Amino acid sequence: MSKATGPAQSLRQAGHAWLLSCVICPADIQRAWDAEELAPIETGPHWRAAEAPLRQSMDAIKRIGPDRLGPVLADVTSERAWWLLPPCLDDELDDIRLLTVHPRGWPLRCPPVLYPVRGRVWVERPDGSGRLTDPTFLGAALGPGGGLRLPAEAFG
Repeated sequence: MSKATGPAQSLRQAGHAWLLSCVICPADIQRAWDAEELAPIETGPHWRAAEAPLRQSMDAIKRIGPDRLGPVLADVTSERAWWLLPPCLDDELDDIRLLTVHPRGWPLRCPPVLYPVRGRVWVERPDGSGRLTDPTFLGAALGPGGGLRLPAEAFG
């Protein structure tokens, strides 16, 4: 029996399709992935990217919780992670020392959702829904004080 037809595979495929929908020329991105290369996907109309150290990002993932996470890409060789955030992001994260928010048009070199490439892997995969991490949660998890836990009231 093939694992390719299970629910987890369907979610990965939906995330893969969503990521391709965020680019002008999906065929170029798919060609790079077919060649097992990273593909540059520009930030802008669909999401912005915030870069942080991998270790602190893994801690932040636990603090934020799985139901509130958007996609998170990690590079294990450089020990960096990139959080996909709403495209309307302004200056909400400017005071978070561990984060570098990249400008619109910045190319994030991505592997496909389905498998890692050259040390990059989706720690939290796109699921096809377009859900992104709320910058408020990310700022609280990585901000001053070493990532304080948000009170339960913050989550509604």
